[in-house]
Amino acid sequence: MTYHGIVHAGGPPAVHELAQLIVTKIALGREGTNSYLLRDRLTGEQVLIDAAADAPALIQLVNGELAAVVTTHRHRDHWGALAELVAATGAVTMAGAYDAGAIEVPTKVPLRDGDEIQVGRSHLTARHLAGDAPGAMALLYDDPKGHPHLFTGDCLTGADTHGLSPAELLTGALAALPDETWVYPARGNDSTLGAERAGLGSGLGG
Repeated sequence: MTYHGIVHAGGPPAVHELAQLIVTKIALGREGTNSYLLRDRLTGEQVLIDAAADAPALIQLVNGELAAVVTTHRHRDHWGALAELVAATGAVTMAGAYDAGAIEVPTKVPLRDGDEIQVGRSHLTARHLAGDAPGAMALLYDDPKGHPHLFTGDCLTGADTHGLSPAELLTGALAALPDETWVYPARGNDSTLGAERAGLGSGLGG
């Protein structure tokens, strides 16, 4: 089935099958916050990005062992189910070093820009963007058999930058990433960096 990245709270997840990593997207809670389950094809190891508001739904989605949960930033709608999920799975908690103290569930692994997160034999790179919160982290998966994939939290949500400066997209931390980089936002539908850059460019007033 072709992946479209369109999910709705209370509805079924969408599955993006990459060569080495399987990404399952689900929208949860009143705000429809997206959670992403990443599973490495070779080892079966799983990592969740943002334990949003519905612990039973996430526990069902995980359906077994969970190595880690990465919280993109401090806002509660991104970690409301974290305590229950960690209690059920024993997963290691990770979050940006600047936001860890504002998350009520203790962070075992504070992340800084450039840190790597293993998902079996695959890995993500943490990128500190400081968009929606001081310690906001985006997570980059550079697919060895395709284009990059970027999990942005609230820093990019359907061309809404939530405080991420145009410079970070056009000339800064993410500038080296190609336009075809797939964007997985914390809310709403997926996008690409090219579409986000085009949206920023049209709003810069020349």
